Amino acid sequence: MLKLTVFLPLLVLGVLAVPSQAAAADRRGEQNEARAQMMAGKVKSIRSIENRILPRMGDSEYIGPEFDPGAQVYRLKFIRDGRVIFVDVDGRTGSILRQSR
Repeated sequence: MLKLTVFLPLLVLGVLAVPSQAAAADRRGEQNEARAQMMAGKVKSIRSIENRILPRMGDSEYIGPEFDPGAQVYRLKFIRDGRVIFVDVDGRTGSILRQSR
């Protein structure tokens, strides 16, 4: 019985660690694709997008970006008053496409 009580938590931790590793790999893939498209002149850099959008978000806390290479859209995530706000930005022009409230 002792073996099971030691093994079960380790098994659960191992299973729970897999999605976070996969998520990290996805983020690296997004970053690599965003960089490749930026270097090819297809999209603006995330820094130029952030420099344009962050001042408009007032007292919101910036969480970070995601990049959709197919749509060439950056999604910037913020928190304000306990609510998550998404700002979708056209990577080619830097224009705000939509913002959740």
